[in-house]
Amino acid sequence: MSKKKVLIVTQEMHPYTALSEISNIARKLPQHIQENGMEIRVLMPRFGTINERRHRLHEVVRLSGMNIIVDDDDFPLIIKVASLPEARMQVYFLDNEDFFKRKRIFTDEQGEPFDDNPDRMVFFCKGVIETVKKFGWPPDIIHCHGWMTSLIPLYLKTAYKNEPLFQNSKVVYSIYDNALDKSFTDKFVAKASINNLNEDDLKAYQNGSGVTLHKGAISYADALVIGSEKVGESVSKALSGIDKPVMGYLSDGENLDAYLEFYNSLTTEEVEEGK
Repeated sequence: MSKKKVLIVTQEMHPYTALSEISNIARKLPQHIQENGMEIRVLMPRFGTINERRHRLHEVVRLSGMNIIVDDDDFPLIIKVASLPEARMQVYFLDNEDFFKRKRIFTDEQGEPFDDNPDRMVFFCKGVIETVKKFGWPPDIIHCHGWMTSLIPLYLKTAYKNEPLFQNSKVVYSIYDNALDKSFTDKFVAKASINNLNEDDLKAYQNGSGVTLHKGAISYADALVIGSEKVGESVSKALSGIDKPVMGYLSDGENLDAYLEFYNSLTTEEVEEGK
């Protein structure tokens, strides 16, 4: 029997970043998955705060060279990789000079969110999917961590719904209490409408007065994980009205076996449905 394949997509990961609780779980979970017999791939942004020399990042030429369109402009996608020797694990980084070279992650020196965070998110989410296509590696589980990954459930269920590589993939979205969508303008919908998507496809990401990234991801994901001890009222409301598997909060990555059980329950359901 072939190993289950799990794709971890995260906006942060220790030791490369230490911005929030996402960094810790994104470090512990992939290693635990791998040590328990599953195949993994980990993808994250190559922020300018990451020291390439210290962490020994190098470009993967066979994966680089694509252009990702964001708001009608082309941006080159560079793929880099680094190894975590103690975990025997590789991490792939999506890089672009316009979006990730700066020495700050999501906010400027005054703590204000970057105006182009929506563009950076669209670039990253679309770039992740295109990179996995280049891998030629069909994931059973795609687990997204953080608001910067919140468009991936939408894209996989709409723009890429006919892509054979993802036909059997279950998309899991972890919700953390750190979204920056309050700073997003109404231009977000046009930027996020890739591959002939329209505004109706992104209705779930709007609440009439602004952008709600978690609510949109909840609508399109196959399953949810509560990643923070406290989540906003709007998230709790969105979760209360859905009929999808939801895994409750586990503090600081405790009981990582619970993730394995959760993954197995999702793929087992699929096997049973296909009988």
